[in-house]
Amino acid sequence: MQAADQAKAIRDQLPPDGLFAGHEWRMPVEPFPLEEKFVRDLKQLGRVLHQFYHAADLLYRHSVAGKQPTWVAEWLERGKPDNVIQRQRDEAFKTALPRVIRPDILLTQNGWHITELDSVPGGIGLTGWLNATYPNALGGCSGMKEGFAGIFAKNGSVHLVVSEESATYRPEMEWLAKQLGERFSVRSPGESHLADGDSAYRFFELFDLPNIPEADAILDRAATGDIHLTAPPKTHLEEKMLFALFWNRNLRDFWQRELGGKFMNLLEKVIPKTWLIDPAPLPPHAAIPRLELTDWRQLADLSQKDRQLILKLSGFNERAWGARSVRLGADLPRDEWAAAVQEAIDHFDTTPWILQRYEKPRTVQHGWFDFNQNELIPMTGRARLCPYYFVHGEQEVKLGGVLATICPANKKIIHGMKDAILAPCSMVERD
Repeated sequence: MQAADQAKAIRDQLPPDGLFAGHEWRMPVEPFPLEEKFVRDLKQLGRVLHQFYHAADLLYRHSVAGKQPTWVAEWLERGKPDNVIQRQRDEAFKTALPRVIRPDILLTQNGWHITELDSVPGGIGLTGWLNATYPNALGGCSGMKEGFAGIFAKNGSVHLVVSEESATYRPEMEWLAKQLGERFSVRSPGESHLADGDSAYRFFELFDLPNIPEADAILDRAATGDIHLTAPPKTHLEEKMLFALFWNRNLRDFWQRELGGKFMNLLEKVIPKTWLIDPAPLPPHAAIPRLELTDWRQLADLSQKDRQLILKLSGFNERAWGARSVRLGADLPRDEWAAAVQEAIDHFDTTPWILQRYEKPRTVQHGWFDFNQNELIPMTGRARLCPYYFVHGEQEVKLGGVLATICPANKKIIHGMKDAILAPCSMVERD
């Protein structure tokens, strides 16, 4: 089949209402290929990240109880209202962990790296559609649908509760619910009408609770066990500062014990060095590890060459997702970088920021079809991969599919812009 015929056949399968509200992307005719060894790594990564969430949750609970340093919980609770803190401390959710795990993985000049984790991600329906439309996608044509369906209780209706703040993703969730049958439906907060024994998928952010009708009622009923809820209302598992805690030398023995040597070694290779911008004064003889700064204000004075660093909000804020708060030091004029550093210092008490070592993405090649010119356009770009893992039962973690976002090579921050290619991933077959 010619590229034009392939592209038209793919476009003709788009749902009438689309998949992302108000968003377009460049359409490829083939999946994005991945090496066999990397695919094996991805298939194992879900178990590692599930254990990481388990360990991070335990660290927080032990910190609250005084069994681990109390500053851990103090960091993770910064800027959160009391009602949210009480929710995440609720005994009813003690062992509850996210059942969807999506890391953001960059293909860099030094291997691959996980820049952050998301347990309430967009893209599930989109990736399901891509997998069902393109041949040979990782996870298979039904991997995303079966993976998502398997995170819920076997009985009762399943309500996908999508807030106004997450409305961009409503079309893809409606497509997904339609594929899964009458048991599944998309609801706006305030109109879900959950019966006892039903399940709710929380597609709303916890910082947005004051704007969401019925949110408190859903959380109350989940706490009493009347309904099943995922993801659990645990803001500490939605903070990017978890990576800073992972790299904190004071907690190394804890991580080593809870993760084990094999998982610990893997995560040390793929999680970039990360710090929390905590402006508390250091003793005169102390310095911030691996940066050799004695005060966070000195970060503003680094040369452009030494600013291969990312600043971004840790979480619990409408700017903490979609690359809205990301600041790349090497790409900013000195005064803008200094202003970003000062903002992070000034807002520690209300909206903590993290600093992360920037791993430069390597260039990749992939093509997209230009319907205006009616031809396949080759593109040199940089890729972010989003594997979607679904937790079934207590321990089974399944890879449903992998979404590739390929941005033009001149873009430093990779996200789903309109000139990005969105593609499912496949494994390169070797002779």
